[in-house]
Amino acid sequence: MTNPKFKNISIEAYRPGKSNGGINKNTIKLSANESALGVSPKVKKIISNKKINFYRYPDGNSTKLRKEISKKFKCNINKIICGAGSDEIIQMLCQLFLNPRDEVIVPKYSFLIYRIYSKIVGAKVVFSKEKNFKVSIPEILKNVTKKTKIVFIANPNNPTGTYLTKYELIKLRKKLRKNILLVLDDAYFEYMKNSDYKSALDLFKNKENVFILRTFSKIYGLASLRVGWGYGSKKIIDGLKKIKPPFNVNETAQVAAIESLKDSKFISRSVKHNIKYANKLKNFLEDYRITSNKVSANFLLLNFAKCQIKAQNFYKKLLLKGIILRSTEDGYKIKNMLRLTIGSRTDSLRFIKAVKEIFKR
Repeated sequence: MTNPKFKNISIEAYRPGKSNGGINKNTIKLSANESALGVSPKVKKIISNKKINFYRYPDGNSTKLRKEISKKFKCNINKIICGAGSDEIIQMLCQLFLNPRDEVIVPKYSFLIYRIYSKIVGAKVVFSKEKNFKVSIPEILKNVTKKTKIVFIANPNNPTGTYLTKYELIKLRKKLRKNILLVLDDAYFEYMKNSDYKSALDLFKNKENVFILRTFSKIYGLASLRVGWGYGSKKIIDGLKKIKPPFNVNETAQVAAIESLKDSKFISRSVKHNIKYANKLKNFLEDYRITSNKVSANFLLLNFAKCQIKAQNFYKKLLLKGIILRSTEDGYKIKNMLRLTIGSRTDSLRFIKAVKEIFKR
């Protein structure tokens, strides 16, 4: 029997942080940069009380959600598009802009989805070197050719936790050719209280050649509902609408996202918690010669270069104690490092206890 043939796409499939699949309730998952405090009480209340007609299709334009986003972030509703997670919007951007043999520049250690969707449509992915695990503007510019169509940057960057300052981002946009789309991912911007940082939306709200990504999966705690949004020129948004799946954001996700935007107290509490426990864990781990990046997003990249235990050994020992971290060798190809999500108070204290036991202190 002859089977239908499909394209041979040379990519390594995305491998998310290891999960226990919900089998063992005592296992702590600190591998996916999820919200430490869960979701806003307002979201829980409205989801339990609101009667959602599951037999009806959701609003394909996410009109009410876009209106709330526009109000919250003081931006043009007609320049907003919603997606089933920001990764769907990344996929659509690649479909809209890229042809086979076009080139896309991504930092060597950056969110894996950028390279995956670029390769799926046949584009060539060019990796720019990083300096001390930080995105390097000179290295990006060095790799620009006539074929370059898009530059993808997450700021702060996942999985390294480093970030470009507002002046560095402005410099990069000025140095790039005007017809190159700069896609800036603001996934972790809410956590950033560093004085030299500015979100991409605040910097480039009116730029025609910058596209900004945002998500409800991180600080808002709506990861399983899959909802994100993008902001760009009206021309780009109109183009994306033509290829957007007709009912891509389900009604429950839209309702939850709208309500989560109204709870500024929950966001403030989440930020304070993250700063407190990120610093606590960073300082604690340094006693064991495990170093990390400057506190920025809701995770730390742990470096075991000076530690008596190798990263993979440490990972396995934690796993036996029911604590899951992210191996950076999978996909990212970063050796002797692990990514640690900042969890709840209970999770953090249990992690600290486990580390003490591993080092027998």
